[in-house]
Amino acid sequence: MDVVETIAGVRRRVARARAEGLAVRLVPTMGALHAGHVSLVRAARADGGCVVVSLFVNPTQFGPGEDLARYPRPVEADLAACRREGVDVVFHPPAAEMYPDEPRTTVHVSGLTEGLCGAHRPGHFDGVCTVVAKLLHIVGPDAAYFGEKDAQQLAVVRRMADDLNVPTRIVACPLVRDADGLATSSRNAYLSGTERRQALAIGQALAEARRRIEAGERDGRAVAGLVEGRLDAAEGVRPEYVAVVDPDTLAPLGRIGPQVLVAVAAHVGETRLIDNVMLRGLGQG
Repeated sequence: MDVVETIAGVRRRVARARAEGLAVRLVPTMGALHAGHVSLVRAARADGGCVVVSLFVNPTQFGPGEDLARYPRPVEADLAACRREGVDVVFHPPAAEMYPDEPRTTVHVSGLTEGLCGAHRPGHFDGVCTVVAKLLHIVGPDAAYFGEKDAQQLAVVRRMADDLNVPTRIVACPLVRDADGLATSSRNAYLSGTERRQALAIGQALAEARRRIEAGERDGRAVAGLVEGRLDAAEGVRPEYVAVVDPDTLAPLGRIGPQVLVAVAAHVGETRLIDNVMLRGLGQG
């Protein structure tokens, strides 16, 4: 496995892979790898070719007062995980390599970034889109892999790639949960034992929403109210939003159609967590 810290270096390594006739697969991450990240790497590996994992805590997607300084950076553990999973190249640039000067260019996707997390984290998705655009331009992958756990991010990145005619295929991979039902997240490391037990109420509320929808409930407001009620009653959980939307357009759904995303953000202790249920191919109910 090659560990590369420079843009020129990763471009040379990818060019070598292409000269060998290999497709290039990119898994963009901020490190602190967990089972969800591993599932992305395995999906990339299953597609064949040269697998590149980026480890970069992107400062432009953190707002004032957010957790940039304390965001976990277990680099050696991340590299060991990449080796175990057969990653070919790790791109681990310092911030000065990605942003040698104060950036004057950002990528903004309107219409999909104002609601849900975007309403509570101004500028976050501009930072996400800008760094993803940079990584796609630097690595030039045939496919890039994103988790459905970050459902808004997935929708925004897909729209950005479509609008800018990016030739990279954006691959969505299912949300992964730990054995206790908590959605995997690098921020789970912030939770105390008690807070982790309290956080399980988020996934439980969403599981009930899934059951109701699969049983035929099509009233989006009723589904949102169900989840809100469960979270309001949960000890230690402070809901930020509950949204019932189309997973591609993120438009609110009064009436649930063939597909739906039920998305939640909530605080447990000092930690902000997101989770969701995404269903496609639904009947009329």
